[in-house]
Amino acid sequence: MIVIEYKIKAKQHQYQAIDEAIRTSQFVRNKALRYWMDNKGANKYDLNKYCRVIAKEYDFANKLNSTARQSSAERAWSSIARFYDNCKQNKPGKKGFPKFKKYSRSVEYKQSGWKLDEQTKKHITFTDKNNIGRVKLVGSRDIYFYQPEEIKRVRLVRRADGYYCQFCIAIEVKEAQQPTGKAIGLDMGLKYFYADSFGQTEENPRFYRKSEQRLNRLGRRLSRKYQNPGKGKKGKQMVKNSKIRQSKNYHKARVAKAKQHLKVSRQRKDHAVKLARCVCVSNDCIVYEDLSVRNLVRNRKLSKSISDAGWTQFRSWVEYYGWKFEKITVAVPPHYTSQDCPACGERIKKSLSTRTHICQCGYGSDRDLAASINILKKGLNTVGHTGIYAWGETPSWAVGNSLPSNGDSLNQESLISASAD
Repeated sequence: MIVIEYKIKAKQHQYQAIDEAIRTSQFVRNKALRYWMDNKGANKYDLNKYCRVIAKEYDFANKLNSTARQSSAERAWSSIARFYDNCKQNKPGKKGFPKFKKYSRSVEYKQSGWKLDEQTKKHITFTDKNNIGRVKLVGSRDIYFYQPEEIKRVRLVRRADGYYCQFCIAIEVKEAQQPTGKAIGLDMGLKYFYADSFGQTEENPRFYRKSEQRLNRLGRRLSRKYQNPGKGKKGKQMVKNSKIRQSKNYHKARVAKAKQHLKVSRQRKDHAVKLARCVCVSNDCIVYEDLSVRNLVRNRKLSKSISDAGWTQFRSWVEYYGWKFEKITVAVPPHYTSQDCPACGERIKKSLSTRTHICQCGYGSDRDLAASINILKKGLNTVGHTGIYAWGETPSWAVGNSLPSNGDSLNQESLISASAD
């Protein structure tokens, strides 16, 4: 399954109609979640049936296509199912109780509510009562190459730089690769993005750090444009009555900052995609650390650098390409990988500032290189645990035809082959 993405070109009233559809989708999702909270034992089929009740009760909800309402209920159920799974697995800490969505950015249709224009290429018409109508698709991929029955989902996504349309297409994406006979161990770090067991290192791109000065400048500009209603009862009442309207210059500054953040996230994702593909094509077995990034970012001195590195995103792409190219991907515990000697196995305690591993047996090398060798050894000693996915969950592209609810693509392939930015 792949996802092909196009940028949408439309009129202003059509963009407003898309925004209205997104708000309605969010409303249905939250109502379905409330129904589950009020009715003990409700399952996903009950939530789908409840969508009809919502449509009868609210006229604006009835304007949205029925399959789009069902997709919103499925989004609510996906968060509920994740909460149930965390409870069954006795996951430490918070179990992720479902929350009401405050800011949604997408609405998803199934196989109805839309129609591709057969006469003029690259146009799609949305046929529900939201009056979105016919919009133009801007992109290089040919959506007409695929049969209409192969298109399982259509999603409208709002981003800082415009609106996008995604098509989820059910086709086989696995590719056969010639065996290389190589196995590699990867040690993730901040000095280098990773150091491998062959002695090679990949530079840490630090996209956010490079853009931080511009982001701070845009943030100050945005702050200057903000109209503060003041404190106290009077200010709260003015906000409640919507008497405070931000200026056009404020919204221009807000969009400029959002676009810069979007650029950084795209740079980080593009780097992860290309690097993960290169690693998986060049090796038959890829071993990496099973890092808990959520715990690592609690370090207030390193949290920004850890988040900027994007280790979890890189790991997800390695797992995806391992599945696509039928390679072995193994996640191993990171404990003592930088302390143990890869030659004799003796444990030598080192602080983070010590970047060289020197052992009494005479072995000496860079700390990250020694760790990558230990990681590879752990992976090769692991039997029956190949193909481990991030967080111990099956990735979305391996389970059925539903798209995730966060505005990303169902199949990671879309980010390389189908981006229309």
